[in-house]
Amino acid sequence: MSFPVRRHRRLRSSATLRNMVRETSLSVNDLIYPIFVAEGSNIREEIPSMPGIYHWSLDRLEEELREVTKLGIPAILLFGVPAEKDECGTSAHMESGIVQRAIRLIKEKAPHLLVVADTCLCQFTDHGHCGVVEQHEHKEATVDNDASLELLVKTAVSQAQAGADIIAPSNMMDGFVQAIRSGLDEAGFESVPILSYAVKYASAFYGPFRDAAHSSPQFGDRRTYQMDPGNAREALREAESDVVEGADMLMVKPGLAYLDIVRMLKDQFDLPVAVYNVSAEYAMVKAAAANGWIDEKAVILETMTAFKRAGADLILTYFAKDVARFLREPSNQ
Repeated sequence: MSFPVRRHRRLRSSATLRNMVRETSLSVNDLIYPIFVAEGSNIREEIPSMPGIYHWSLDRLEEELREVTKLGIPAILLFGVPAEKDECGTSAHMESGIVQRAIRLIKEKAPHLLVVADTCLCQFTDHGHCGVVEQHEHKEATVDNDASLELLVKTAVSQAQAGADIIAPSNMMDGFVQAIRSGLDEAGFESVPILSYAVKYASAFYGPFRDAAHSSPQFGDRRTYQMDPGNAREALREAESDVVEGADMLMVKPGLAYLDIVRMLKDQFDLPVAVYNVSAEYAMVKAAAANGWIDEKAVILETMTAFKRAGADLILTYFAKDVARFLREPSNQ
């Protein structure tokens, strides 16, 4: 009787056996949960395009911190929504800025929670760009790379002074890692690591985040400093620059459409690789689940597994609390 030479199904015959031979595993320790803090009081305001994600005022932030720590999530990524903005994003580096005050509060209320500070200017500038805008007489304004670096350094140092455990610059200015590393070292923060948004694409997947952070550009777009979605080899050049300049970890953003880039960085460099499961990736799943079109839990866990399989060591995701809950449930796979 003829039969298959190899019977691969033998190792799939039971849940126990499948669990034992699984190549890729997911843990709560892989997760970083983004949080938006805003000026004001008594604010717990759901972001319409991101169901389950909220703006928090500092007087209510402890509610979110308690839930995050109870679920065992080890780290958060902090974004601030200021009350006032100006052309240079001054409040991004003020001691009394919303992010700096939030960091100090988190370190008081949840000292074991790792605080990752997003280091950018777009939420704090009145024009919505990630740096200093340079005006031109006969053509559209542009972002001044080197002038922006000075403000980004001040922002990173102020975040470290407030108690941030990790600085995560997301601005995509040339030379930003070297500038921030030098600034942190000179200020006495040699031990504070940099999680670089090394490969950040000019993506259509950021829409809900820009609603949440109130950071949409008021003119033009960000294609002169964020990467073209059609480029892969450029990602290696960007990442290599950050490695040489002193990055401790590398990030790819967005996630799902760029799993090939995650794998490229994992294979090419020996630093930890993070992936950002961004706002539209989150919103699409939530919308489909609300309409009953998908099994939300199964899709989320499959997505997280895909990130890990592609090579991600860390996953920044708005699903972090959902994933943490799912991982506590008895396995039914």
